[in-house]
Amino acid sequence: SFPGGRRDPADGDAVATALRETREELGVAVTATSVWGQLRTLPDRHGMTVAPVVANLGPLEALTLNPNPDEVEEVFTLPLAHLLHEENQGYTHFRTASGYGYTLPVFLNGPHKVWGLTAIVTELTLELLVPGHY
Repeated sequence: SFPGGRRDPADGDAVATALRETREELGVAVTATSVWGQLRTLPDRHGMTVAPVVANLGPLEALTLNPNPDEVEEVFTLPLAHLLHEENQGYTHFRTASGYGYTLPVFLNGPHKVWGLTAIVTELTLELLVPGHY
């Protein structure tokens, strides 16, 4: 999943929360000037509202990640080109006990599967970054 967490009282807004959580979880100091914007808010499975923030971190090769072992088990990245290949895209179908069904995107990458809210945010971001290609 992406860095994230609850808004602290000291956070001015969703962007401040995202920048703080990225610093705490990945050890990456992202400035507000790197923020491209905020996607529409989404509900998570616990009824919380998630406010995805999209920022440019620059070239991955120049990025030094220092994941917090108390919060992050593993870090991996996926190139935009990988996400855009149809063979790496799929959908997962769910059905609730009441019979209600829904479908969510999934992105495949060897031992990793990007699904759930992370896949939804990834899909929304791809629709904005490369319209007509996703």
